[in-house]
Amino acid sequence: MTPDKFRQLALALPGAEEGSHMGHADFRVQKKIFATLGYPDEAQAMVKLPPEKQAEFIELEPAAFSPASGAWGRQGSTMVRLKNAREKTVKAALELAWQQASVKKRR
Repeated sequence: MTPDKFRQLALALPGAEEGSHMGHADFRVQKKIFATLGYPDEAQAMVKLPPEKQAEFIELEPAAFSPASGAWGRQGSTMVRLKNAREKTVKAALELAWQQASVKKRR
């Protein structure tokens, strides 16, 4: 997986837009970030997964997926080591993150 391929997969999702957050690319739907690219370095990305699904991706591809540090990781922010990640798995993670961000919260 390359950064360009990650970007292509993220932007292929309906309504996805690329922006910038703290000096690196982010991907949003309905103004909510569902993934980032290039943090902490160009070799990594992040997808926001439900915590229970995060564990499944880590188990499926432990060389590619790991929780972000601290509270962010416990809440589902999942780091992706791009060179170790399979396209099919990253696509599934992005779709799930996009879906979570697309859901409007009830008040």
